[in-house]
Amino acid sequence: MRGTALAAVAMAGVLTLAGCAKDSSGGSSNNSAAPSSGGSDCVTAQKPPAAPAAASSSTAATGKVDGSKLKIGLAFDVGGRGDASFNDAAAAGTDKAKSELGVTTVNESTASASEAESAKQQRLDQMAASGLNPIIAVGFAYADSVKAVAAKYPNTKFAIVDDDSITLPNVTPLVFAEEQGSFLAGVAAAYKSKSCHIGFVGGVNTPLIQKFEAGFLQGAKTVSSKIKIEDEYLTPAGDFSGFQDPPKGNAKAAAEIAKGADVIYHAAGASGKGVFDAAKAKNVLAIGVDSDQYNQKTVEADKDVIITSMLKRVDVAVFDYVTALAKGDLTTLPKRFDLKVDGVGYATSGGKVDDIKDVLDGYKAQIISGAITVSDKPQK
Repeated sequence: MRGTALAAVAMAGVLTLAGCAKDSSGGSSNNSAAPSSGGSDCVTAQKPPAAPAAASSSTAATGKVDGSKLKIGLAFDVGGRGDASFNDAAAAGTDKAKSELGVTTVNESTASASEAESAKQQRLDQMAASGLNPIIAVGFAYADSVKAVAAKYPNTKFAIVDDDSITLPNVTPLVFAEEQGSFLAGVAAAYKSKSCHIGFVGGVNTPLIQKFEAGFLQGAKTVSSKIKIEDEYLTPAGDFSGFQDPPKGNAKAAAEIAKGADVIYHAAGASGKGVFDAAKAKNVLAIGVDSDQYNQKTVEADKDVIITSMLKRVDVAVFDYVTALAKGDLTTLPKRFDLKVDGVGYATSGGKVDDIKDVLDGYKAQIISGAITVSDKPQK
């Protein structure tokens, strides 16, 4: 794996970084280093050692893999195709399976914000009964339904994104190191902030979204001992409307901006459009999530304020899963899609982080090597 080469470079310079940056718990160093080149006056840590050039794709060459016999059922979470985020990333994975593996059948269905558990179970049951195989459930909200339906259809293959609690042999978890990608988003926010004041808007206060929050906080605090961070959620756990409420996203982001934040990172699904609208209205910067939101048509009007996006490569995971299934060998899939396999990362569309790309890649190398451990629990 390319992580071996990255580790050698990262470890060679970790002692330099360790004297100036914060530790993995977010605590400050008393050593005041001059701001590194390309950063704002907010930055107090020295740049990490540069990362070597490496291939950007984790997906192995598919060769002549034939997926034409697969009939995919794709059960979207709230927001569905067109959310410019999580669900669109999953859809991109099956779209690629169509174009590259010869898959001809992909049936899609979308959850509503207020639907009962029975509706999710019925959706998956109908897919399995109609002969779709595999069935991919997009989101941890499907966990109970996948567990029930997969047990009923042992010869049907299931995959579920963001949940690894199901131990049935016909269920494959597709989980990610969201905290690692969000660490890089926090670094970018601190470097780009003029006021040394940034913000996070989470959709629903769940352990999953707390991973985004945790990485973002740690990344920002690692490069700045002066950073101030607004940190709020749209809805509490159990109320999934937080992923599909752009007006609430707008209001929350506007409130953080009013307090002084000039770079806002969201992990709020379709509600992120409201966050972007607020950033555009107040002429501040924003960081997207899941997909490369700079290139998403549904948020195109706000693209000029989107400096980067934390890429959660659900598209890679879905495509790799379908490919492995077509090959008949699911053991080739990683247990977690992390920075090492490009399961998470950051977007460069628009060129707005080109001046700090060496910084971001340096921290990426540090995380891959193990020199920096990113917590998946927020350290406030």
